[in-house]
Amino acid sequence: MTMKIGDLARETGVSPRLLRYYEEQGLLVPLRTPSGHRRYGEDAPEVVAHIRALLTAGLSTHVIRDVLPCVEGPGPSFHQCTAGTLRTQLAGLDGRIAGLMGAREALAGLLASTGHRQS
Repeated sequence: MTMKIGDLARETGVSPRLLRYYEEQGLLVPLRTPSGHRRYGEDAPEVVAHIRALLTAGLSTHVIRDVLPCVEGPGPSFHQCTAGTLRTQLAGLDGRIAGLMGAREALAGLLASTGHRQS
C-alpha cells in the first residue's frame, strides 16, 4: 500500500513542503507514478519519525543521510554502525557548548566591569 504526500503529511504532522525537502536531501525516497506523482511506502511514517528524532538531536541532514540506514523500529533503535558517527557529533556538540560557556563568561566579565550585576 502506498500513500500520497498529503496523506503522509496528515499522518506525520509534517508539511508537504518539508517532506519534499527531506526528499531533496536524500532522506525520504518516494516512488513515482507514471504521471510523476509521489507515492510513499507504508514505512514512510516511521522514516519521517526517525528523521524528526535525529533533527531534534541536532544532527544535520547530511549526517542523518549517513546514519538513517542504520536506524530501525519505532523507538528508534540504532545499530552499532552509528556509534562512531554519533560519538563524533556528541564531541562536536560538547565543543560548541564549551565555546559558548567561555563566551558567556567573557561577556559576564564585560558586564561586571560596567558595574551592573548579571542575572
